[in-house]
Amino acid sequence: MFDKSDEQLIAKALDGNKKAWLNLIKRYEKPIYNYGIRMTGNNDDALDLMQEVFVSVFRNLSNYRGDGAFKGWLFKIAHYRCIEFYRRKRPTQGLEDSPELESGEDGPEQATLTGQGNAQLVGAMQQLPFAQKAVVELKFFGQFTFEEIADQLGISTNTAKSRLYSALDKLKTLMEVEYA
Repeated sequence: MFDKSDEQLIAKALDGNKKAWLNLIKRYEKPIYNYGIRMTGNNDDALDLMQEVFVSVFRNLSNYRGDGAFKGWLFKIAHYRCIEFYRRKRPTQGLEDSPELESGEDGPEQATLTGQGNAQLVGAMQQLPFAQKAVVELKFFGQFTFEEIADQLGISTNTAKSRLYSALDKLKTLMEVEYA
């Protein structure tokens, strides 16, 4: 009837309640998948990243102190797993390089993400440097504040703002070229 808070689900999951753990996953699986698809541009990579994130959360749930929101802690893990993913998956490609967006993805999750406007945005985001892409993802899709973004990425608030505004300028240019 009433949804349990993240903290209640975490407490029950730590006590061994599998249903609470599954409810916690269900609550965040779509946002984490969407984060992965926007960061990697590939359905399979996004699913792999999502799996790695939830395995990490499962292993480290007892380390969650509750200092901030669980969502922030979860996305911080997702960010670090994404960095590791890029290092492992593309060893000859630096973090500032961007992968090409794969076309032809036709999974059900991809269909909801890639409406006509979203497809161009995701494609343009793939051309951003990783650091800028992460800030755009967290600000607009994760709806985090600049302070939360700075905490998650281990940067200052002003750096988060400057990365966002630089990314927006690049996205604007990329989108103008796309529609020109």
